[in-house]
Amino acid sequence: MLLSNFTYICNKYFYLVLLDSTMIQVEEALSVVAKNSCKMPIRKIKVSKSLGFILAEAIYSPMNMPPFRQSAMDGYAFLHSELQHLDVVSTSQAGDFSNIELAKNEAIRIFTGAFVPDHLDTVVMQEHTSRTGDALAITKMPSRFANVRNEGEQIKENELVLPKNTLINPAAIGFLACLGITEITVYAKPKIAVLVTGNELVKPGKQLPKGKIYESNSVMLEAALKGIGIKKVKIIRVKDNLKATKKAVKECLSDFDVVLVSGGISVGDYDFVKEALLSNGVEELFYKINQKPGKPLFFGKKDKKIVFALPGNPASTLTGFYVYVYPALKISMGFETIHLSKITRKITTQFENTSGKTLFLKAFFDDEKVTVLESQSSAMLNTFAKANGLICLPFDSITIEKNQEVLVIPIN
Repeated sequence: MLLSNFTYICNKYFYLVLLDSTMIQVEEALSVVAKNSCKMPIRKIKVSKSLGFILAEAIYSPMNMPPFRQSAMDGYAFLHSELQHLDVVSTSQAGDFSNIELAKNEAIRIFTGAFVPDHLDTVVMQEHTSRTGDALAITKMPSRFANVRNEGEQIKENELVLPKNTLINPAAIGFLACLGITEITVYAKPKIAVLVTGNELVKPGKQLPKGKIYESNSVMLEAALKGIGIKKVKIIRVKDNLKATKKAVKECLSDFDVVLVSGGISVGDYDFVKEALLSNGVEELFYKINQKPGKPLFFGKKDKKIVFALPGNPASTLTGFYVYVYPALKISMGFETIHLSKITRKITTQFENTSGKTLFLKAFFDDEKVTVLESQSSAMLNTFAKANGLICLPFDSITIEKNQEVLVIPIN
């Protein structure tokens, strides 16, 4: 019996060593994610609904903007000359069109955005005039052509409005609307399933039995997805058994573009996710990364659909999202810049990395310094909630001296 147990332990040990030998480094994992993530199909949507989308085609102006000569000020339009005393003979409000001709000693009352008659060349702002009845005196003569917006001054017909791969922001929506454009072609955003595994998990708001914990990863991932503009997210929960996990994975792959699995990806007796993925035809692209937290992280694909199986510990899950899921989703939505930005800051304390792994440390940085926060455990979100960045220490960095510059990934 003792020999049998010893043999089992040895076999288990060598099996784990073999598994660890398949680990890849962070940079290689990032490269694999980038190479195997692809853009979503393009589709037309209403401009009013396009905030946060990426243009899949360049847009050219269908018209001149402004479409006619406009007044840039509330004031008086006239033909520039030496005369400083004029007679006000008409009014032009925004939306009016009256291409009347005036003598040199005549002017029209005009308002911002209103049509400027063709033969008038100057607008004097009302603050630089005095008026008694219809008699106008110009107290400060403007230069010729002052305060007149020329036709096509902002953009001319057939000129480029926005190039392909532009992120649509509120200003872009306003600009497109002022050109009369109502539909644009963009990259679709992915539909995402968040598959949560674990018999020990209880939905927040319900009574918590002993031995159970509240499930937080799904709401955390949903919030992170909404933060990058993805709203089509469905949360699916499954118990820790192989049959149920296989069925849930099959349904997710059928209905969604991206599947994020939370938990069940390690080597425990009740971790069925990897087997369920492989049995559903998901190609394994990597499994396990030489990093901490989040070593047991699976990435795979089936056709054009991608799957991330993230560790169940919340800090590992969120770290995996920021480092690997985030760039994959950015690629799918058509972004050219796919990674979170990177900055350098001076670390406030000496730090030892004896793990031989790339470390992602919850941290808080300011304009000059970065501080490693407490509670770095992969199960703890308390300091992650206060962090505004992740320090990234390479696997071959051992002693980090105080005030040494380190790489920081801002996360807020």
